[in-house]
Amino acid sequence: MNKLKYVHFIGIGGISMSAIAKVLIHNNVKVSGSDSGSSKITEELKGLGAEIFKGHDASNIKSPDLVVYTAAVKDDNPELMRARELGIETVARAEMLGRIMKNYKKAISVAGTHGKTTATSMMTYVLMKALLDPTVMVGGELDIIDGNFRIGKSEYFLTESCEYCRSFLSFFPTVGIILNVEEDHLDYYKDIDDIKSAFSDFANLIPKDGVLVVCAEGENGADCVQSTKAKPIFYGFEKGDYQARNISFDDFGYPTFDVYKDGEKLITLTLSVVGRHNVLNATGILATALAMGIELDAIKAGLEAFSGTKRRFEKKGYCNGALIVDDYAHHPTEIEATFASVKKTKHNTVWCIFQPHTYTRTKALFGDFARVLSKVDRVIITDIYAAREKDTGLVSAKQLADAIPDSRYIPDFEDIASFIKSVAQKGDIIITMGAGNVVNIGDMIKD
Repeated sequence: MNKLKYVHFIGIGGISMSAIAKVLIHNNVKVSGSDSGSSKITEELKGLGAEIFKGHDASNIKSPDLVVYTAAVKDDNPELMRARELGIETVARAEMLGRIMKNYKKAISVAGTHGKTTATSMMTYVLMKALLDPTVMVGGELDIIDGNFRIGKSEYFLTESCEYCRSFLSFFPTVGIILNVEEDHLDYYKDIDDIKSAFSDFANLIPKDGVLVVCAEGENGADCVQSTKAKPIFYGFEKGDYQARNISFDDFGYPTFDVYKDGEKLITLTLSVVGRHNVLNATGILATALAMGIELDAIKAGLEAFSGTKRRFEKKGYCNGALIVDDYAHHPTEIEATFASVKKTKHNTVWCIFQPHTYTRTKALFGDFARVLSKVDRVIITDIYAAREKDTGLVSAKQLADAIPDSRYIPDFEDIASFIKSVAQKGDIIITMGAGNVVNIGDMIKD
């Protein structure tokens, strides 16, 4: 990194790309970047001194030392093509993150089909409470680090590690956590076996003297660590070296539970985030932190201080006395976990405004989406958020709505806002759900 003077980012507006860009700016590297549109992130980068281009054009390449691009960027991108014509080195986002990670002796990678941002955030709080001065890159904004990245001066580096396009195989972790392994990103992976092979390769990145922690709930995680160099540590509810037991919930859905190690009670924790899935996340982080030699008091302080990240069951305000919550869930398992959490809270009717994320995911998991959403009181489906994809015509939001009894398909956000304002009542919960821009509806209906 010390050799770099100027780096250009293609797709700089992404949460991870922007974090890498901020790290380079902090290290006095000149940064420019392009994205399809303006956003809060791109405006923030401008304020830090980055040159930002709206849209992708070959003229945006102005003799950088290095060009970094996201996994969504294809070989026909005009900026990528221009950089290669000029002989400028180009690397994918994951490889760039791996290069940064190489500089740290204690590099922690949090992997899994879902839950990465929350678990990484929990670990951030633990490292901060333990006064370990970590460098952190996380896919959400955290109060304790005032954003989505932090530059530390210690040997600790923490990041979530995405499996899309096998990106996490470009990393150099000494500590690895596998939260879960399920079907997702089927626009890239062939099937669950292909996904498991990627996670197996990830687990084998951990050196023999490193730390590897794996969730024992579900068979896929255990299948991925049968021949690893490091000896895996398992956690779960009824399986594993560490187990969460005696779980209870208060009126807000916040859990209190005991953690047992090898059958002996270790500690009691009370979280300020909802759901059994977060009990599981916290247990995995506790197991990891203890294996790293962090004191139990600091682990408890960090886990109990964590109150969530933006867009993860984030309370946004009220509409007619109904609580508005925004949640990033965009996979059937995540949706199911969110609504299992809602059941633990006091409420009347639950209104879910769901925006499917990508056509391939919607088509591949169509039956599962219909099944989990059919259990919700009232569901509104809006158009699929395309992200990196184009509409193939093989699946639509209306088809999903038709498969869910008593649901409504409403494509326009203004129409959704008007409808919700007309029906929401005190004691209800309104959840805007999805990984796209459905979050904007919460601001439109907020009192």
